[in-house]
Amino acid sequence: MTTRTPRSHRSAGAPDASDSPAGKARWGRRVAAKLRFTSLRLRLVVVFGLVALTAAVSASGIAYWLNREALLTRTQDAALNDFQEEMQSRAATLQLDPGQAELQDAANLMARSSQQYSVLLIAESADGQVLSAKAGTPATFTLDDVPASLQDAVNEPQQSASGGEATYRMFWQRTESGGTPYLVGGTRVTGDGPTGYMLKSLAPEQKDLSSLAWSLGIATTLALIGAALLAQAAATTVLKPVHRLGVAARRLGEGKLDTRLRVSGTDELAELSRTFNRTAESLEKKVADMSAREESSRRFVADMSHELRTPLTAITAVTEVLEEEEDSLDPMIAPAVRLVVSETRRLNDLVENLMEVTRFDAGTARLVLDDVDLADQITACIDARAWLDAVDLDAERGIMARLDPRRLDVILANLIGNALKHGGSPVRVSVRTEGEGGEEIVISVRDHGPGIPEEVLPHVFDRFYKASASRPRSEGSGLGLSIALENAHIHGGEISAANSPEGGAVFTLRLPRDASELVERGRGDGAGASGGASGGSEGSDGSDGSDGSGGSGGSSRAGGSDGSGGPGRSGGSGGSGASGSSASAGTVEGAR
Repeated sequence: MTTRTPRSHRSAGAPDASDSPAGKARWGRRVAAKLRFTSLRLRLVVVFGLVALTAAVSASGIAYWLNREALLTRTQDAALNDFQEEMQSRAATLQLDPGQAELQDAANLMARSSQQYSVLLIAESADGQVLSAKAGTPATFTLDDVPASLQDAVNEPQQSASGGEATYRMFWQRTESGGTPYLVGGTRVTGDGPTGYMLKSLAPEQKDLSSLAWSLGIATTLALIGAALLAQAAATTVLKPVHRLGVAARRLGEGKLDTRLRVSGTDELAELSRTFNRTAESLEKKVADMSAREESSRRFVADMSHELRTPLTAITAVTEVLEEEEDSLDPMIAPAVRLVVSETRRLNDLVENLMEVTRFDAGTARLVLDDVDLADQITACIDARAWLDAVDLDAERGIMARLDPRRLDVILANLIGNALKHGGSPVRVSVRTEGEGGEEIVISVRDHGPGIPEEVLPHVFDRFYKASASRPRSEGSGLGLSIALENAHIHGGEISAANSPEGGAVFTLRLPRDASELVERGRGDGAGASGGASGGSEGSDGSDGSDGSGGSGGSSRAGGSDGSGGPGRSGGSGGSGASGSSASAGTVEGAR
């Protein structure tokens, strides 16, 4: 056996991936994903708000469009009708070839209309000159302000349907100049009369429409706020029973099977509450029945194991006598004696392991903590079983832990014995610490065998698991690895099995460096009569060693291991190391 200082697996100055830009980006995406509508209440409020916003915007848009068209059409029709009447009453009464003064008087009279538009009259004088007259506000109204398309339409004669003299119609167009909307209209007097154009500002109407838009915007905002408040009230009404249901489901998941919901009403949520109550009641009954059957089975196994110990003690004593007299026995009888001795030891180990399993199932197993040097503990475990030449230990001395030495010895004996039996030597055992301040201990046991089949890996810690139905019998009890795992769990640790990329199987044991907190918690949870009664009935004589202190290698038959290659039997019955080692050998033989 060699002892080496373990190498560090990570440089102390290695950068944290979360400090890099990519790590920060990933962290940001994770935070955003967590904030993305994780609340049903938020989703309800958002949906209500979106529906209300869509409805309000649609209604406001339609109202604005209808009011806009109505306002502009009313203003437009009033101005155009008034302009047409003025053209008929003023411009049409002018003589055929009016003078400039007459044309200007007519424009001034037309601009005095209540519709407040500018007028531009264009006529041809007797000598063929084109005369124009304008009046009204704005006074800058000229022919250049009239779109060319509108001029062409106004000057285009329209044939009458009766076939008479061609007439001219009123045409109009909306324009914009300097940010102010205008209405431009024009017509011509039939019979080479003057042409008239009007320009009316739509600024008052634009102001009215802006006020309407603001009003509709405020109404939409109020509607959105009202919808959010309504959604909040509806969400509270709907989600309050759902929240109660969630709390009840969590309590049920925590094992409080007597949890029930108060039912009121006849709606869907009330029916859901009734269904939950019926389900919880049925589950409580089934769990109670299963617990009763399990308790009965556990008590049967415990009682059976306890009752078998007395005859087994006598049988063991007889077999020891026969084993001592083996050399003087008839050669025909000696094989039978060796078989009886071997099977008696196996049966004794099986009974001891069954009693240990019943303690775990009943929750009465307790830790007896002590300060342990891991290197010394592993060395003592290996030395007690005569595995020094077959195990390569990589452990730094001085790594102290506060654990249960006997249970740690059982775990190590099972894992190392399993590796020796099915992987062959050398078996490498390494010890390292992980976490901040080294609060976690990691012990790896690696062999150099063929490894464990992938389909078997999930079941290596199952009780009495056999990898092959053609090999239903093994040398061990079939409980070794299961007991090792339970001993790890009672420390707050874990054992995992995997295949090494370089070949062979690797069992990794992870334990807290200080299990004192678990002991204090166990005392608080188990301060009752059940633990003492169970321990008194199953371990009163202490022969299985489960409640004693094995220490490191403190097994009275430590090297026997039923095929693990130990030095034989050193006396005593049922020490913890022996039972753990032999169980390990038998369990893994079935698993691989």
